Amino acid sequence: MSELLVAVGTQKGLFLGRSADRRTWEFTGPHFPMNAVYSVGIDRRGGRVRLLAGADSSHWGPSVWWSDDLGATWQEPAAPAVRFPAHTGTSLERVWQLQPAGDEAPDTVYAGTQPAALFRSDDRGESFALVESLWNHPQRSEWNAGFGGQGLHTVLTDPRDAQAVTVAVSTGGVYRTKDAGGTWSPSNSGIRAEFLPDHFPEFGQCVHKVARDGADPDRLYLQNHGGVYRSDDNGTSWTDVGAGLPAVFGFGLAAHPRTGGTAYLFPLNADFSRLPVGNRCRVFRTRDAGETWQPLSAGLPDQPHFGVVLRDALCTDDADPVGVYFGNRNGEVFASADEGDTWSMVASHLPDVLCVRAVDLP
Repeated sequence: MSELLVAVGTQKGLFLGRSADRRTWEFTGPHFPMNAVYSVGIDRRGGRVRLLAGADSSHWGPSVWWSDDLGATWQEPAAPAVRFPAHTGTSLERVWQLQPAGDEAPDTVYAGTQPAALFRSDDRGESFALVESLWNHPQRSEWNAGFGGQGLHTVLTDPRDAQAVTVAVSTGGVYRTKDAGGTWSPSNSGIRAEFLPDHFPEFGQCVHKVARDGADPDRLYLQNHGGVYRSDDNGTSWTDVGAGLPAVFGFGLAAHPRTGGTAYLFPLNADFSRLPVGNRCRVFRTRDAGETWQPLSAGLPDQPHFGVVLRDALCTDDADPVGVYFGNRNGEVFASADEGDTWSMVASHLPDVLCVRAVDLP
């Protein structure tokens, strides 16, 4: 491990923290004050580090910025990086996801947006083009909006195949392409949609987040509106693995980058309070691909706690041992340097935390 970087997107700007020992942290920010930062991408391909931020100004609208000097300076294109073509009759509301592709596509970055659409960049995030095949999918007109809007919030590339991409939409479900976006198919078999007359439809599920297992690329984990699922066949079918959890509602979900079968989530009450279960601050970890779940709370607040963790505000780094991080709507950021066994608060009194990303810098 050299130095850790954690990027915290909030309702009022981006905060960047750096640490050489994962015990003491120095934060800068806010970058983009008065902008809601819903998405952050950290691209380390080719020995270079580029930060990408989806900043959403209530006055100027949404934009994607990039920095090649760890946030010391930021660049914004003269024309909007992410923009719907005129023929769609649609305007961009928000960038929910910025996801660099794998090493096999060294300049490719994907953006997921609201309204739900996928954009692709081939210049490391400086400009994007709409993936028209997904936008024109015949089922798209039947997608609905979740409580937070209709967003394409998850983009997963396959480390074995640059042409294979998985996306998730709230509320539309999981879709996959095997031909670089030429065609798309829904991949929701086994995922329940209790709010629809047909509880197991082909599409229309309110998927909150999907993560890929770090050791087995065919294994995926999924946090649904009401359920936690695992796929062992790259999304072709899904199995409920929510037994043993105090609640199966939640937003945040992350997988261990190297150890197979290990994933993390933060359950919330399924009623309209959407508060931590039992008003307790706890992350749950599985080490056997969802067969069992263990609550993790050592070092977390032991008094009643009401901090809600949103869908992109829980993540892992790739250090050794792996670190786990989450931020909440109380403006607190917690970190574990030992894979979730113990925790400490690394930032507090921030605006609402919307997303968290962390990496080991080269």
